[in-house]
Amino acid sequence: MIKITASVILKHGREASVKRFHPWVFSGALQTIEGEPHEGDWVEVKDFKKKTLGFGHYQKGTITVRLLSFSAEMPNEKIYSEKITRAFRQRLLTHVINEQTNCFRLVHGEGDGLPGLIIDVYNGIAVMQAHSLGMHRDKEWIVNALCQNLPESVQAVYYKSQNTLNAKTENEYLLGMAATPHLITEHGNKFYVDWEEGQKTGFFLDQRENRKLLGQLSSGKSVLNTFCYTGGFSVYALSAGAHLVHSVDSSEKAVSLTKKNIELNGFDSNQHACFAMDTFEFLKDKKDAYDVIVLDPPAFAKHKDARHQAMKGYQRLNAEAMKIIKPNGIIFTFSCSQVVDKQLFYDTVVSSAIQAGREIKVLQHLGQPADHPVSIYHPEGEYLKGLVLYVS
Repeated sequence: MIKITASVILKHGREASVKRFHPWVFSGALQTIEGEPHEGDWVEVKDFKKKTLGFGHYQKGTITVRLLSFSAEMPNEKIYSEKITRAFRQRLLTHVINEQTNCFRLVHGEGDGLPGLIIDVYNGIAVMQAHSLGMHRDKEWIVNALCQNLPESVQAVYYKSQNTLNAKTENEYLLGMAATPHLITEHGNKFYVDWEEGQKTGFFLDQRENRKLLGQLSSGKSVLNTFCYTGGFSVYALSAGAHLVHSVDSSEKAVSLTKKNIELNGFDSNQHACFAMDTFEFLKDKKDAYDVIVLDPPAFAKHKDARHQAMKGYQRLNAEAMKIIKPNGIIFTFSCSQVVDKQLFYDTVVSSAIQAGREIKVLQHLGQPADHPVSIYHPEGEYLKGLVLYVS
């Protein structure tokens, strides 16, 4: 049973965002707190007249409450079953799960009404990540909801929150066990996933549809995949008939993962080569070597105070690729930094084009797939931005 330990009273006029279903209550909106909540406790949120607006997890910091309910009715632990079931139905409705794809994001935080929670499913194995102490404390309810509502889709649950929480916790199996690397399929392509040792939950599911599009534009082309990690874009390019693909990453471990996935899909060294080196160094002497270039770096800025320096990095990276790509080439360029919005990213790419001195057209704007939904009331959830560029 959910226990409410305190009431958070908002200042006059600060209830408007909650009434518009924005899931964050900021510390600056607080008038007072009745009770003594601890980090991760369930609390009630009220307006200045003490009318109940909703319920959520309390935490110390800029975001004081992450709301899971916008009702005056007291919630119970069934809230997880209801929201997870709803999220799964949406994945079925949008055909994210199909005969050729058995990996998907089941819960995408605020986009699925469960702020602070990520659940990725890899061919029957759910990898769960808590980004708030409230979700950490409710993890058993979440596992029970998965068992009760998705017994055919989830046979094991791995909890991986050691690096996402400011609390002592261990990565562990909360249900069943599974060996890694684990085989998944995505649009018919095969990949190994290692959620125990890999980045994030083990694989970047958010680029699924963008990888597919890259494949459609790669037939007969020479392709460079920078910051390749597990080689997702490389596999799609080869599967679509690219005559040559090069994958680059500064991490030896990432290059090893890419090689395994290339071999898994039946390709050899005549079609593909890996390079464990810095992308900027690699680009130096590669003029007119590639028809297609993928720029998918890790988040250059995770906080606002790092944004200015990050934009310099994005500008330099894009300018270098624009300078060396073959005439009539295509660049897929991305930013996954949440603090970099669409317009800022676009403006930075424009600045890169000016610096490169090439004629460039935007063919397409890219973003997140259907299993990474963005609540219309929480635009901050739209973190992945991409552009397909044509370079004359």
